[in-house]
Amino acid sequence: MRFLAGRSRDAARALAKLDTGAKNALLRGMASGIEKSARRIQSANTEDLGAGRDAKLSPAMLDRLTLTDSRIAEMAKGVRAVADLPDPVGNTISEWTQPNGMRIQKVRVPLGVILIIYESRPNVTADAACLCVKAGNAVILRGGSEAIRSNLAIAEAMTVSGLPPHSITVVPTSDRAAVDELLQLDGLINLCIPRGGESLIRAVAEKARIPVIKHYKGVCHVYVDREADLDMAEKIVVNAKCQRPGVCNAIETLLVDEKIADRFLPRIGRTLTDRRVELRGDDKTRQLVSQAKPAVEDDWYAEYLDLILAVRVVDGVGEAIDHIAKYGSAHSDAIVTGNRATAEKFLREVDSSSVFWNASTRLADGGQYGFGAEIGISTDKLHARGPMGLEELTSYKFVVIGDGQLRE
Repeated sequence: MRFLAGRSRDAARALAKLDTGAKNALLRGMASGIEKSARRIQSANTEDLGAGRDAKLSPAMLDRLTLTDSRIAEMAKGVRAVADLPDPVGNTISEWTQPNGMRIQKVRVPLGVILIIYESRPNVTADAACLCVKAGNAVILRGGSEAIRSNLAIAEAMTVSGLPPHSITVVPTSDRAAVDELLQLDGLINLCIPRGGESLIRAVAEKARIPVIKHYKGVCHVYVDREADLDMAEKIVVNAKCQRPGVCNAIETLLVDEKIADRFLPRIGRTLTDRRVELRGDDKTRQLVSQAKPAVEDDWYAEYLDLILAVRVVDGVGEAIDHIAKYGSAHSDAIVTGNRATAEKFLREVDSSSVFWNASTRLADGGQYGFGAEIGISTDKLHARGPMGLEELTSYKFVVIGDGQLRE
């Protein structure tokens, strides 16, 4: 693994020298490579699926693993879309001149070598590789053992002429000891981004000597304020819970102001029940929603990733903010209200990576934010926070221009 990471370090130095035009040409070549290798990629994927069925993977896991013609075409389309995005490398973030005439520029630069650890979906191989290349980084990809043949085939398809050797490396073994060793290589790997469930991310963070971008889980909330448009609130809650319940930006808890609970809870309870959502409520909620089961303390911390929703009645925005501070995961939280002052209090005091006013938490996504693509979501506060696009795959350096200045 040290040898592998050393080769990636050399590739990162070569990538950092490429200008935007060269990188974009490489990316378009990578997209064409995926299209030309579609049959070989599907053949490798068929082997992975067969092994997955033998291992009795769940239908949901097998679906995430499957590469259809349309999914392969979408991978190639995604790589071309990244080629069309603005290149952050070399951009001047800020610039100023000191009294002694010394000019200082803060300039974006690549991070270097990025290790990405992920599960199931082989399309992540293409997504992560193209984003890293665009930002001038070499990437080491360690997918799940269930997708190793597919991942290797995709990476091979993207290894085009002109791309520095070992710019894209798939760890060729499913041995977990390989990951443990890579996580110790702080002199060779600059950043690790784990993508998967809470147990994977915690295991990576506990073992790593290199910086790790992470979010453990998404305990997201919608708070419906006393001055909310209830029609809007209903649509937002349904979208945030039901549109895709198994993802990290779906809500797990609904908070409702006691001033409108008797009007809103019965209607939202019926609507959610019609959509097969199991409700778990506090005492006040259960008085208004007969089908709600009793909520216990653990429900307020829970990331269900399912059609289950915890519901609580609160005394105004202050109590809603306090609840989120205690039980939330700093991922994404929303308020529905027509009162600007109330909304601004919520937006200011809720310390999450994304906060919303009159919009669904399902919009917490790099593509929805206009980044063009996303490498992951961070609930950390250092380096990157929230959906991560190309800029979050860069660092910066100070360029200082003088004409003979000395330190006195």
